[in-house]
Amino acid sequence: MKILLTGAAGFIGSHTAASLLSRGDEVVGLDNFNAFYDPAIKRRNAASLASQRGFSMVEGDLCDEALLAETFRAQRFDAVVHLAAWAGVRPSIQNPGIYIDTNVRGTTNVFEQCRRHGVGRVVFASSSSVYGGRDTVPFRETDPVDRPISPYAATKKACEVLAYTYHHLHGIHVAGLRYFTVYGPRQRPEMAIHKFATMLARGEAIPVYGDGSSARDYTYIDDIVQGTVAALDHCEGYELYNLGESRTTRLDDLVRKLADALGYELRVRREPEQPGDVPITYADISLARAKLGYAPHTLIDEGLERFAAWFHREGVK
Repeated sequence: MKILLTGAAGFIGSHTAASLLSRGDEVVGLDNFNAFYDPAIKRRNAASLASQRGFSMVEGDLCDEALLAETFRAQRFDAVVHLAAWAGVRPSIQNPGIYIDTNVRGTTNVFEQCRRHGVGRVVFASSSSVYGGRDTVPFRETDPVDRPISPYAATKKACEVLAYTYHHLHGIHVAGLRYFTVYGPRQRPEMAIHKFATMLARGEAIPVYGDGSSARDYTYIDDIVQGTVAALDHCEGYELYNLGESRTTRLDDLVRKLADALGYELRVRREPEQPGDVPITYADISLARAKLGYAPHTLIDEGLERFAAWFHREGVK
């Protein structure tokens, strides 16, 4: 297939692009290399893809309708994997406008170009944050998600609704993927595991918010990529899927395991709970298993060992 992959230079995007290229698909990446984190990191990711046959990159923004229209007109895509977004729960509380603009308006632009150019298949990244502050676990795709507790989560919920509208009106096949706390090599530097690793390397104390009992369903990048590619191959109708490991790890356990994997001394400092944080995320993945053959298998200890090896190899500090 010939696939447009938005956010191709990012963490999940670059891994997904490499997987699609390895099986012979042609990938056109779209990324604006914004300054949410160091653009040099994303340019290195893009450079590693550029050396592979079948990859090309368009530098531009989802909100640039003219650029997007020209890209669709010139390329004739078979499908779109839409991963580009402004990410992060806490930053969205400080600056909600850019999340609304990029995530909602940008996603509208993608679907509108699909409609205009006859692209009938779209896989897009949603988020486990749409479940809000639920404590009934595991989270199922049929659970109500009408009470998001951050602007970021609200934009992801809005994108799910928008995607259904385009499916209903224009027959576009859609798979929305609710990712659960993805980690691994090339993870964004502001995400918890990478941020904590950098602090440990500098001998700094890790901030533990609350009493350390908050828990996350940490999902290794290889498992996420497998589920994303499977969703592309089985994209029919309109469906939402949880992609997680379906296991949880407490925050206090995570920082201990991470320090052990890296070989650094662990020091922590207690901080108050943060606005927008949820007490737990935990994916029921039975639907993805049944319909996509999704089969995550990377336990947190193994995943952290792989992350630590990459962190030391890259000399990330």
